[in-house]
Amino acid sequence: MVKALTKTDFHFKGQQSIYHGKVRDVYNIQDDLMVMVATDRISAFDVILPKGIPYKGQVLNQIAAKFLDATSDICPNWKLATPDPMVTVGLKCEGFRVEMIIRGILTGSAWRDYKNGVREICGVRLPEGMKENERFPEPIITPTTKADEGHDLNISKDEIIRQGIVSADDYAVMEDYTRRLFARGQEIAARQGLILVDTKYEFGKRDGKVYLIDEIHTPDSSRYFYADGYEEKFAKGEPQRQLSKEFVRQWLIEHDFMNELGQVMPEITDEYAESVSERYIELYEHITGEPFEKAADNDDLTTRIERNVTSWLAERG
Repeated sequence: MVKALTKTDFHFKGQQSIYHGKVRDVYNIQDDLMVMVATDRISAFDVILPKGIPYKGQVLNQIAAKFLDATSDICPNWKLATPDPMVTVGLKCEGFRVEMIIRGILTGSAWRDYKNGVREICGVRLPEGMKENERFPEPIITPTTKADEGHDLNISKDEIIRQGIVSADDYAVMEDYTRRLFARGQEIAARQGLILVDTKYEFGKRDGKVYLIDEIHTPDSSRYFYADGYEEKFAKGEPQRQLSKEFVRQWLIEHDFMNELGQVMPEITDEYAESVSERYIELYEHITGEPFEKAADNDDLTTRIERNVTSWLAERG
């Protein structure tokens, strides 16, 4: 089986700290730059699965890089370069403790709440009589607070401002960027025969300016439906064909695991990991419209990454 990168422990010149997230390892260089390594770890139900997925990190990193470039005219973003297929280097920003989630269609957790009688999410009133996978009259923003551990929590715009998590002025900028980024993402998806259903954006601040940070429009942060057949399936009340990592969650559910008390993580075989890898590559090719080129030196990922990042940092000086 092709190797997967599940752990990093680099020591780059000027490195001041490292943060290990669920999927990404982030290296702070002189409190000025961030080296973000997209590992092959995969998470679901707020837990990291025990086996990595080959090429997943490359898929996520390259999709995010492509969309950061494709939206840089809408708002400034943190990206400076991608010195390695699994690495983005960019500006260090002070991240806001909020994720901006925007939804174009009633599905997922929002539908589950709606089905149970909820008619207001994050301060947003929802129309009566909606059905699963129905488009909203216009996209809604349902932010969450970022939790260090466990689940992020829904919160309203008014509460974010009242609690001083984000200022009213900064929130207005984030809200405007969120709507415009989503509209651009929908346009790009439509050209690939897809519908960008919902996604999340994270923002930070540097030198008094709001920047888009982290990933954008990847299958880990977004949900896509196939446009072909959407209306017909909606009319019949049938499940939509979708592109996201939802298939991993469904596999875990089928194996009686939702990270609840007493549940045991099912075995992740090499064969299953390979099948997930193939699905991620399929996602990449559908979302970008380009063939996926597997990076060289896959058997020695850490050496390749260290060499490429060290070279880029040296050139920057």
